[in-house]
Amino acid sequence: MELQIKEHNGYQYIDEGNGEVLLLLHGLFGALSNWQDVVATFREQYRVVIPLLPIYEMPLLSADVPGLVKFVERFVAAVAVPGPYTLLGNSLGGHIALVYTLRNPRQVSRLVLTGSSGLFEDSMGGSFPKRGNYDFVQERVAYTFYDPAVATKELVDEVFSITNSNAKCLRIINIARSAQRHNMGKDLSKIKVPTLLIWGLNDTITPPPVAHEFNRLLPKSELHFLDHCGHAPMMERPAAFNARLRQFLQRTATQPVSAT
Repeated sequence: MELQIKEHNGYQYIDEGNGEVLLLLHGLFGALSNWQDVVATFREQYRVVIPLLPIYEMPLLSADVPGLVKFVERFVAAVAVPGPYTLLGNSLGGHIALVYTLRNPRQVSRLVLTGSSGLFEDSMGGSFPKRGNYDFVQERVAYTFYDPAVATKELVDEVFSITNSNAKCLRIINIARSAQRHNMGKDLSKIKVPTLLIWGLNDTITPPPVAHEFNRLLPKSELHFLDHCGHAPMMERPAAFNARLRQFLQRTATQPVSAT
C-alpha cells in the first residue's frame, strides 16, 4: 500500500479513513512509512492521521521535545483534527505523546506507547553521528531491530544521507539530548487515560525494564511484550502489534449511554 501524503498550510501528513481519530507520531529517525501496516489495518474503521515531524528542518533553537509538542499542537489546529483522539507514539514519538497529553488532557482519550523514550533510552543521538561511516550507520540501524534484515538497504541509505548533513545532525543531537534531559518520571502519575504499552522483548534502546517502569508509573496502563522484536514493534511484528492494538481499542471504546 502506497501512503498518500497530503499537504495543507505547510504541513505534510497522512490522513486515511473515517471515524474516531488515531493520531500517530514517529520517532527521531522515523518516517510516515513506519506506520504503514497500522494505516492499512485500521483505516477501514478509524481515521488515521500521521504528521511528518519537522525533525530535520525546524529552527535549531526549538529543536527539542517541547518544540515538537508545540508543532503537534499547531498541526492539530491547522488540520482541524477533532478530539479527543487516541494518541500513539514510537520512541521519541511516545515521548512527545506523553508531554502532549499532560498539556492537552482533554484532547487525548487513550495513549499507546511503543519503545517510548521519556524515562531512559540508549539512543544514537547524543554521541552520534560518525559522518561518512556507512558501516557504523548500518550497525546502529540494525541495532534497532531484533532481526537485522528489517534494516533494509533503503532504510540504512536514508539514515546515512541524514547523517551526512551537518544541519540535520545538529538538530538530531539537540532533540536527542533534550529527550534525555526531559525525564517524565515525576509527571506520569498525572496521566489518567487508558494506556497501552506494547514493547519488543528484545528492545535494546528502551529495554524491557523501561517498559515495566512506565507500567508502574502510569496509573491506567497495561503492558504487553512481543518476543523476537526490537524497538519498533509496529514495523517488525505488525500483525501481533495490530492485534493487541485492536483489542485495546475495542475494550476501551467509549460506551454509549443507554436510554432507560
